[in-house]
Amino acid sequence: MTKLTKQHGAEFPEILHIIKEGRSRAFQAVNIALTETYWAVGGYLSRKVTESGWGKGVVLELAAWLLANAPEVKGVSAQNLWRMKQFFDVYSVNEKLSALPRVLSWTHHCILLAQCKTSDERYFYAASAIRAGWSSRQLENEIRRSSFERTMLADLKLAPPARELHQDVTGTFKDTYLLDFLNLPDPHLEADLQTALLQNLRKFLLELGDGFAFVGEKVRIQVGNRDFELDLLFYHRDLQCLVAFELKTGQFEPSHLGQLSFYLEALDRDRKRPHENPSIGVLLCRRKDDEVVEYALNRHLSPALVAEYETKMIPRQLLQQKLHEWREMLEAHQVSDEVEP
Repeated sequence: MTKLTKQHGAEFPEILHIIKEGRSRAFQAVNIALTETYWAVGGYLSRKVTESGWGKGVVLELAAWLLANAPEVKGVSAQNLWRMKQFFDVYSVNEKLSALPRVLSWTHHCILLAQCKTSDERYFYAASAIRAGWSSRQLENEIRRSSFERTMLADLKLAPPARELHQDVTGTFKDTYLLDFLNLPDPHLEADLQTALLQNLRKFLLELGDGFAFVGEKVRIQVGNRDFELDLLFYHRDLQCLVAFELKTGQFEPSHLGQLSFYLEALDRDRKRPHENPSIGVLLCRRKDDEVVEYALNRHLSPALVAEYETKMIPRQLLQQKLHEWREMLEAHQVSDEVEP
């Protein structure tokens, strides 16, 4: 038996892989069946509320009846039954959301229903969870860290060159990156920031979002007889381009964009491969004035973005207010453009 094990032992992991894959498919099938069941129950309750005037009293009776007649059936309390109705009502009226019930688990959907206020926010987190394979705990963490608001703000503030790229960069970058996991001293130097990011690279990649792959630090770029160093270089699999991060621990200055543009041109000349899209630059600053940034970016030809980083959690309400203000400002600009001769 020992000889047989040594002879065939290299093949045993493949069998384990088959078993794990089978169990994973079985778990997914159960999840899909459960979610579809709750969707059907929610639809039934929704119709009864509309057509027959069912209310919470009837649903309480239903929950008690189910408990008495089918005690083996779990998850059918009055509260959960109302959640199933909410699930159907919220998702069925939104075309994008209605395609998602089968893909995510019931736990994911309960988190989305409880913690997201709008359909746009709900769809953003649902689509991100599907694309990145988030667990329910990861989903809750992304909502807690206000990824939706920070990404939407970045999309609203995209400069014209970034909007005109071959690839669609919306939903990829954030206006503010939360680096609370670094435990940086205040004040700190750019070298401290870079070292801390590299020591916590896995957490930084999670904060950047799905699709980023680390290429290198202090990447050398040669122009003429001079060498220059780019702080951090990533590759984005979906955008199919290099993404350069330049770190600034002070206030944003328009001159920083010139330096970043210089690096992007050198990257496209020396490192970009023929099948890849133009490189994108992200200037990560400790502080930035949005009006100064907008003015500078609108007069710049480089596909660059300017973001800031925070070492402490930002109140979600503050980000929601900021997002609302920016949307109002853009709508006002659009109206102004329409009335001009």
